[in-house]
Amino acid sequence: MDLNLKGKVALVTGASQGIGLATAIALAEEGCDVAICARRAEALEAAAEKISVPGVRVAAIPGDMLKPEEAERFVEEAAAQLGGIDILVNNVGKGIGGRLMETPDAEWEQTFQYNVFQGVRLTRLVTPHMRKRGGGSIVFISSISGWIPQLSGTLQYGASKAAQIFLAEPMALELVHDRIRVNVLSPGSILFEGGGWDNMRRTTPEKFAAYEQNGFPTGRLGTPEEVADVVVFLASDRARWINGANIRVDGLEQPVPVERPW
Repeated sequence: MDLNLKGKVALVTGASQGIGLATAIALAEEGCDVAICARRAEALEAAAEKISVPGVRVAAIPGDMLKPEEAERFVEEAAAQLGGIDILVNNVGKGIGGRLMETPDAEWEQTFQYNVFQGVRLTRLVTPHMRKRGGGSIVFISSISGWIPQLSGTLQYGASKAAQIFLAEPMALELVHDRIRVNVLSPGSILFEGGGWDNMRRTTPEKFAAYEQNGFPTGRLGTPEEVADVVVFLASDRARWINGANIRVDGLEQPVPVERPW
């Protein structure tokens, strides 16, 4: 199926590894010019080399999306280098905190900055560029932790991911007449090199194996590429009648008591 993405410009945040990197690669393979960002310049440059596709431009722009001035710089530099913006994948995310009585306000606030506020900010920043192009597509990467408390890891992470999921429909309604779609994709547990589950697999292999066998009907965690394929479809015009939705991509993961690796 031709997704009609050739020549589009896509921005992917948190793209130095995992879901973000896999999504940027998949978009480039469909013919998108891609702008990526991450805080560590060295890791970002390594990611840009992996995204390299003949005929596709890649703009690697270091920046911390929690800082408003750096988020604005990322968007403006990406638009200037690549000629506009059609797609935004809000992939940056992180959980900070722990048990209710032990977590200070600052850690709640920081988790919401990672998972909610920076994505809202980037959405506002790209909207004028998408209007100039006649429309666009925005995808938030949330998590099944947003509605399954047993899989949330922490109160802070689950609550912030639930907030991300809520954002899709009201944002979509507000932007629908600009022909800008907003959707949320909620992955389950995803295994990739350098990630939390990879660390658990290396440090406590027996615990990891038990979780993998008991929590997944298929006997394995998901891959970044399996999530990226859905992101790319959602971002494309082939998904033009999907708007304000939350798409679950988790292989029917089941709640299993486990100490999370983060």
